[in-house]
Amino acid sequence: MAVLSKIRQRSLLVATIIGLSLFAFVIGALIDKGSSLFASRNAGTINGVDISFEDFRNKVDAMQKSQQGVSLTQAGNGVWEQEIKRVLLDEQFEKTGLRIGDDQLINVIKEDPQFAQNPQFLNAAGKFDKAKFNEFLNSMKKQPASWNQWLNYEKQIAQFAKEQMYNSMVKGGFYTTQAEGKFQYALENNKVTFDLVSVPYSTIEDKKVELTDDEVIAYMKKNEKKYKAEPSREIEYVMVEDKPSAADEKTVKDKVNALMNASVVYNAKTGKNDTVAGFRNTTDVIGFVNANSDIKYDSTYIAKKDLPIDHAEALFNTPQGATYGPYVFGQYYCISKSLGKEAGINAKASHILLSFKGSAGPQANRTKEEAQAKANALLAQAQANPSAFAMLAMTNSDDNSKQQGGDLGYFSKGQMTKNFENFVFGNPVGKIGVIETEFGYHVIQVTDKQDGIRMATIAQKILPSEATSDAAFTKASKFEILANEKGFEAAAKAEKMTVAPAARVMVLDENIQGVGPQREIVRWAFTADKDDVKRFQTPAGHIIARVKSINDTGLMAIEDAKNMFGYKLRNEKKAKMLEAKMTGTTLEAVAKATGTPVKAVKDVTAAGSFIESVGPEPKVVGAAFSLKPGVVSQTIAGNSGVFKIKVKATAKAPVAKDVKDIVSRVNGQSKGSATGRLFYLLKRDADIEDNRAQFN
Repeated sequence: MAVLSKIRQRSLLVATIIGLSLFAFVIGALIDKGSSLFASRNAGTINGVDISFEDFRNKVDAMQKSQQGVSLTQAGNGVWEQEIKRVLLDEQFEKTGLRIGDDQLINVIKEDPQFAQNPQFLNAAGKFDKAKFNEFLNSMKKQPASWNQWLNYEKQIAQFAKEQMYNSMVKGGFYTTQAEGKFQYALENNKVTFDLVSVPYSTIEDKKVELTDDEVIAYMKKNEKKYKAEPSREIEYVMVEDKPSAADEKTVKDKVNALMNASVVYNAKTGKNDTVAGFRNTTDVIGFVNANSDIKYDSTYIAKKDLPIDHAEALFNTPQGATYGPYVFGQYYCISKSLGKEAGINAKASHILLSFKGSAGPQANRTKEEAQAKANALLAQAQANPSAFAMLAMTNSDDNSKQQGGDLGYFSKGQMTKNFENFVFGNPVGKIGVIETEFGYHVIQVTDKQDGIRMATIAQKILPSEATSDAAFTKASKFEILANEKGFEAAAKAEKMTVAPAARVMVLDENIQGVGPQREIVRWAFTADKDDVKRFQTPAGHIIARVKSINDTGLMAIEDAKNMFGYKLRNEKKAKMLEAKMTGTTLEAVAKATGTPVKAVKDVTAAGSFIESVGPEPKVVGAAFSLKPGVVSQTIAGNSGVFKIKVKATAKAPVAKDVKDIVSRVNGQSKGSATGRLFYLLKRDADIEDNRAQFN
């Protein structure tokens, strides 16, 4: 017993030691690898302001709910940009002492149509009533959830208002002087005439001036902020599709065909075989469809234009009770039975909307009586000349549809407000009339109607069989093993598989060019090493991906940089080569030395800097305005080639009596882009740490 006791004591000691060792091992690994267990719980930091992940996630969820079809990555990127803008602008608001008071907030709310046009907040005169609005707020305070929602909305309004005020202050700081206006007038109206000899860069092949990676990197380092880039990976891949074979398609087609006719089915209750009617003769069409189709029965009447385009004519003209098919529609084999038609399921109309004070339509100053009178006057004009309806809508309607001459396109019942719907569906094509809705008075012209057909359709999806999917898996797995053993390119060549063009992705990207959303592959690429290969299963098949290159330099990828400004560096090299050839003290001598003619250029302005048959050349035109007549210039490295010029004459424009219009135009251009340029600079110079990849 004593021995057993000692063994138990020692076992406990050993277990404790092993446990501590394992804990130390795990902790060490987490520290070494920067595990998310100890990683930042912030989605990021912007100029020292932490963006908590919890708050960030809530905002992403809210954006996804409010904007249909937005993916998680798209919502995350959208919210992140909003947070950057909020933090950077809040800093500016603080520096400028910008605040918004209750009265200013109310003024902003008054301009919002959902409050300004809501009868709940309007007085007898149809004006926004602050007292009624405050009553509404007091009632909301009794409902904590609603009150918190309002407070959040109020913050958004206040932020928007401060942003508008700040933008106005920024724009107000821009002013174009009379001197600047006169200078712009001179740029646009002074003219110069000169002769030139030019040798295009295209006369030297690019392969003679190849760029090295070091040259590209050195150029970027001269302006690192301009060419700063997030870490990226270049991924190439092959695709092994898991798609139905011809045999798989035939199997589905035969199965659908067999449903047309009666079949014999064993009845377990009676112990006998029963003959079951097929789709062609069944008396329970809906039940038959629901029992045999991958898409359940839909009782909706369908217009001809909404039927499968390749079969629309035949389907629409199928007699009631008759069948059509089988036919292929998308990924399905289908057979359809006509259950009859209904007239006028869709209608098309044009309208002229005349809203009035207190209506739910666009804000208007007219009274209800004035709107009705104008509607009746327009009705008379339209009835007298129906072909003029579109022009009347364009010049009178308060609705955005006026841009299309009032045309609302086709719509079905339930899509329009009740009075509008009743008029359109209750009157024949060509009818013009006036009705009132909550939006105002409408002058309506019924322009077309469409009949519909109700179809009972059995649709069975054409899917790859198990054997087909197994073959695709085997092929993809074999390639993955071969690529890891012999290399990606060698494996592709051996297996005669096509390698897709390499796609560059950032750490938070979702899509890969050619295969769409593939977040899992992107995540893997940022944890893998260069040349790593891995197979991924997708709905379309198998993607075998390889990390072709890794860029963690903080600068734009070399190939991207070459595509962006490589031509400029090559042209610099070409310019030196061309300058050596352009010898001679006269243009004629230069022309002879280069084998290019002397060209005459007449009446060019500095503002345009456009040379006919050459293109925009600001350096050349600028030099021309600075040269004295008769003097041959030094070589000028322009946009399209190297030039030498000789000025013939310059002509100054008459002194402008008034440059008010030019000052206004230049001022407008400066103010129009001011806020965008300012935010770009604020973001460029900000200290931004993005940790979102840890959570995605």
